[in-house]
Amino acid sequence: MKVGAAKKEAGRAFSLITLRLPEKDQPVNAETFSYVINQEKRDVMEKREGRYLLRSNLVGDDPESLWEKYILLTEVEQAFKCLKGDLSLRPIYHQKEERIEAHIFVAFQSYCLFVTLGQRLKALAPGLTPRSVLDKLGELQMIDVHLPTGRRSGDHPVAFTQPTKDHQILLNQMKLNLPHQPPPRISSKGHVVH
Repeated sequence: MKVGAAKKEAGRAFSLITLRLPEKDQPVNAETFSYVINQEKRDVMEKREGRYLLRSNLVGDDPESLWEKYILLTEVEQAFKCLKGDLSLRPIYHQKEERIEAHIFVAFQSYCLFVTLGQRLKALAPGLTPRSVLDKLGELQMIDVHLPTGRRSGDHPVAFTQPTKDHQILLNQMKLNLPHQPPPRISSKGHVVH
C-alpha cells in the first residue's frame, strides 16, 4: 500500500525506478528489497525537462503555426471555463433562433467585460482576480428611486449603499468613482448613514 501511495505521489518519475519487493511472508531487508534507478531513462527525461511535445495529425504545417493554433485552442477552452465557472453561465434551452443568438451575445459580452476587468486589474491592482473584485463589488447595491413630484417625468435620484473601507480602497485602486449621492445614504446593512 505504501509503494502504491509513493508511486502516485512520484508521478512519471516512478517509471525511472526498478523495484524488487519482498514476497508476502519475507522480511524487508537488503536482500529482499532493492531499487535501481534507470540512468538511461533519467538522462532522456532530464533532456526533455522544460520542453513541450505537441503531436498533431496536421502534416505540412509550419511548427510555429501549429503552436499558435494550440495556444488559441487553450484560450478558447479557458474562455468556456470562465463562462461556466466565474460567470456562472449555464445552458439555457431556447426554442427561438433570436433568443439563442441573444443568449450567445450576452454571454460573449459578459466574457469580454470579464477579460477587460482582468486586464485592468493587471495594470492597477496586480494580485486581484476579476472574480474576487466582482464578489466584493457585488456587495454594493444601487437603486433608481422614482419619486412622483407632479411633474411629467418625476425625479429619479440614484441611491447606493455606502462603501466600506475595503470597498473604497478597491474603488480607489481601480480609479473608479461612484456617482454623487445626496444625503441620506444607505449602508449595506440597510441603515441610513448621515
